[in-house]
Amino acid sequence: MGKVVFFTAFLNSVVVLKYQLVVMMTMLKPKIQAIGTAVPHYALEQNEIKEFVSSIFRSHVDHIDKLLPIFENSCIKVRYLSRPLDWYAAAHSFSEANQIFEEVALELSEKAALQAMARANVKPMDIGMIIFVTSTGIVTPTLDAKLIQRLGLSSHTSRLPIWGLGCGGGVAGLGRASELAYSMPGKSVLLVAVELCSLTFQRNDFSKSNIVGTSIFADGAAAVLVTMDGEGPAILGNYSTLFPRSEDIMGWEVVETGLKVRFSRDIPSIVRRYLPDLLQKACEKWSIEQGSIGHYVVHPGGAKVLDAYSDSLNLAKDQLLQAYEILANYGNMSSVSVLFVLERLMEQTSPKDAYGIMLALGPGFSAEQVLVKW
Repeated sequence: MGKVVFFTAFLNSVVVLKYQLVVMMTMLKPKIQAIGTAVPHYALEQNEIKEFVSSIFRSHVDHIDKLLPIFENSCIKVRYLSRPLDWYAAAHSFSEANQIFEEVALELSEKAALQAMARANVKPMDIGMIIFVTSTGIVTPTLDAKLIQRLGLSSHTSRLPIWGLGCGGGVAGLGRASELAYSMPGKSVLLVAVELCSLTFQRNDFSKSNIVGTSIFADGAAAVLVTMDGEGPAILGNYSTLFPRSEDIMGWEVVETGLKVRFSRDIPSIVRRYLPDLLQKACEKWSIEQGSIGHYVVHPGGAKVLDAYSDSLNLAKDQLLQAYEILANYGNMSSVSVLFVLERLMEQTSPKDAYGIMLALGPGFSAEQVLVKW
């Protein structure tokens, strides 16, 4: 009997020690301190945009009435754009659109960053690095240089601009922020993602891809503070995947009038085919069971993409509730959207000892995953 009691006590102590080790490892991981978000002034209902697209494309697209139902099927109610609708009715040069990008993107980035700093009670002197993510405008020096000065950060703040990751940029940026946080003890890393997708609209592009893009894309910015100190969800790891010879699935074509959207209609089927295996490999890398994941923070690229996430991973729709809500109320803001979803999840729930997975797909064709734990 004594041996049984001793062995039981020994097993219990191992379980406790293992739990304490997990807690300690989590404490030594980068933490998400706070998230801030911002959108432009012009809020437009989906029906308004549908009527606008119908009016300007009807004389050039014979089958426009067959395409217009994509607006209702998108599950989007409201989107925020950088300019009023009448601005998009005229053709604009790449230079003109890019100048507007510089102005509006800087304004939204500053607003989102200040909100995150206020929520975390982080002062300018506390930030040691800024990571700036975008794919919808080109500015050199990159906007993080101006943002550092707007926010009053140190002139010695490290800078890492990331361009071209598209919808995967928010998750990838968070992964880079978590890795670089280790090199800045006592400091915060500020991740800023800003996308003004509407400014890439091509007035004289009558392709189906352009019309589909017009039915979902929107503008916004998000800022995330990551640090080795403080409280908040811990970032435990990240996992990136590049699909070979898949460059044509998603991206931009650079034309005289700017950035012309390119994406394949097969993206939902690609999600269904490959995502289960990708998630399983990520879980193996992180040494966790997929069943232990309690929260799914996915990029709401569109209604069909969210359905593909749900189907391929056997998730109930309420497990993607925040993603559907962000899609409905903001549309697809490329790299920014998944950070809005994370903010919404953190506002609506109080997870404890729960894993969460962040997922997004982007040009490459690529997949980005980040593991967090509350």
